Amino acid sequence: MNRINRQISKQDNADQRQQIYNKNLTGISYVNTYRNKQTNTLKDTHDSGLQNDENKRKNRAADIKANESGKIMVVMFHNFVEKFSSKGSDDGQYTITFDRFRELLQTLYDRKYRLISMRDYLNNNITVPEGCKPIIFTFDDASPGQFSLVEQNGNLMINPKSAVGIMDEFYSIHPDFGIKGTFYVSLGKSTFEGRGTLEERLKYLINKGFEIGNHTLNHIDISRAGSGYELQKEIGGNQKMISELVPGYIMDTLALPFGASSDVNKDYIISGNYEGVEYQNRAILLVGSEPTLSPVNKYSTPLSMSRVRAPGINPVQYDLDWWLKNINPDEEYISDGDPDTVAVPKAKEELIDKNKLQGKTLILW
Repeated sequence: MNRINRQISKQDNADQRQQIYNKNLTGISYVNTYRNKQTNTLKDTHDSGLQNDENKRKNRAADIKANESGKIMVVMFHNFVEKFSSKGSDDGQYTITFDRFRELLQTLYDRKYRLISMRDYLNNNITVPEGCKPIIFTFDDASPGQFSLVEQNGNLMINPKSAVGIMDEFYSIHPDFGIKGTFYVSLGKSTFEGRGTLEERLKYLINKGFEIGNHTLNHIDISRAGSGYELQKEIGGNQKMISELVPGYIMDTLALPFGASSDVNKDYIISGNYEGVEYQNRAILLVGSEPTLSPVNKYSTPLSMSRVRAPGINPVQYDLDWWLKNINPDEEYISDGDPDTVAVPKAKEELIDKNKLQGKTLILW
């Protein structure tokens, strides 16, 4: 009898354990269901938030008509003077007065142009406010009118009667315009004549945030270079010299003197080696003619980059003044103000090389 009771008791315990197990399963199932609902709710909320963010970006891009596939002005400056007087073959096409340069800066600022550097362009790191247009300043030949140093009270400072001096003054009033540019130098010739050593002049510019680019050592006509060695000596020799003056500094863009190139030695224009010093140009700049294209545009060609000639004493067709009057606003680069996105109208999607986005989100509006 006792054995029977014990068996019944065991059975009861087993039934109780099964009931408890079933209840636990029910509880676990309920908890899992609750957790899944919570997870799905959070995911839906997250996805909804992302969708809202994307919609906001699209609406903002549409409101300002952002077009980050468009054209960018790369302006080519040469001579700056206080007053112009024609000398020999110089009819003023490549010369601008300081007063005219001041006016030009204000005009560009009022039209929502903002300076970026050449490296910003090449790295697709264009950070200008929404609705604004990036612009790049380049300066060929390293004349003292572009930049020079003067001495005041025993200290070297920017000559106020120079392009950099005027830019520095303008920047103090309009810091959002920026103070950037690339100076293409031939270090075998006179470079920014004025006070201070050549090393001091170069370092002053670099410390100010400007870039130094290659213009060959002696400003040669590349189309007449007799050999690949001569070309490497001119381009690599210029890099070698700046490496000695400013250790570690790399010039990675080249402005072609006279706009002349060479089909025979074209590989050495891009890269080469002279006396153990290597050079590798990421961009080759032509003489001014037209704006260049956005760095994400599939048709952009940094190794054959077009520029726009700065306005001179003697106006010419296709200089900057001409382009400011004639460029189609729908074709210009208009920033959406977000450095992490590339915004373009849907109709221009085919212009974007998605391999050039470098992790940025493409926004179509």
